[in-house]
Amino acid sequence: MPIITDFIPVSTKGFTDIIDITTKVSQLLRKHGLTQGQALIFAGGSTAGITTIEYEPGLLQDLPEAFDKIAPMDKSYHHDRTWHDGNGYAHVRAAMLGCSLIIPFKDGKLMLGTWQQIVLIDFDNRPRQRNIIVQLTGE
Repeated sequence: MPIITDFIPVSTKGFTDIIDITTKVSQLLRKHGLTQGQALIFAGGSTAGITTIEYEPGLLQDLPEAFDKIAPMDKSYHHDRTWHDGNGYAHVRAAMLGCSLIIPFKDGKLMLGTWQQIVLIDFDNRPRQRNIIVQLTGE
């Protein structure tokens, strides 16, 4: 099976910015004409992550609040003392979330649940230009 590598450019605001990229991943499936296989979605960098959620207003508040409890921004991190960039919390959050996801597809459609969307979460302490890598394997 061939492997196709493509990219999704994304501008973020940082600070746990949650961006739905489901439609863009689906567009890549159509662009490359694949009907069945797997899509690997990968966020390069160590201050962002990829996951699935129900992309709705309540969860867009709940998820950042949960991360604030687990890895608060106002805590002192060893990383910050080393690099003085103030984003130690972003590295911790991204490491806990993970940087990639594999989604199967069939009949040219991602096999996501009814309320499930693919999201990029940018935890960094500044806006960023991200280039999400999508590798499609299939036929």
